[in-house]
Amino acid sequence: MPGRQGRWRSWMICAVLVLGLVDLADEAVAKQQVPRSLGPSSATIVTAEQSHPPGTIVVRSDKRTLDLVLSRDRALRYRIGVGRDGFRWNGVVKVGKKAEWPDWRPPAEMKARVPGLPELVPAGPFNPMGARGIYLYRGNADTLYRIHGTNEQSTVGEFASSGCFRMSNTDVIDLYKRVKVGATVVVK
Repeated sequence: MPGRQGRWRSWMICAVLVLGLVDLADEAVAKQQVPRSLGPSSATIVTAEQSHPPGTIVVRSDKRTLDLVLSRDRALRYRIGVGRDGFRWNGVVKVGKKAEWPDWRPPAEMKARVPGLPELVPAGPFNPMGARGIYLYRGNADTLYRIHGTNEQSTVGEFASSGCFRMSNTDVIDLYKRVKVGATVVVK
């Protein structure tokens, strides 16, 4: 019997060591995939280009900037990613709601263009909405466009989205704290 218990103990020790190595390997792979930074801050104070009330957001798709109007002549400017060719839009909308670490439900139009998209991507490091979502409404209707964070920093400052406005997670967290539900958003 002691021989059998000794072999059993040896097998258990081996199993624990192997599982420990698998966990370490899984952790190493996860560290390569999961963003470890919220991204850079691009916020700078600029002279407001037009007179808008404080709290208004002005998006310049051509310049890939988003300005939060602070006063009659000052704004806080962020670098953003905007819609690629065929997905840019303009108009006046409102902030309809805000969410921290939002889930993402791909719209039907996007699912038709990109087969295989899931019904829901839960909040977390692989969610394309990033750390915050600012939902844009026209009247009481959700436009399905968002100002949101991203874990793909290389898309900030580019023409890369399907019409949403992407910011570094650092910048969208800052904007989220400053902007109010009901704020006007002017998209040019």
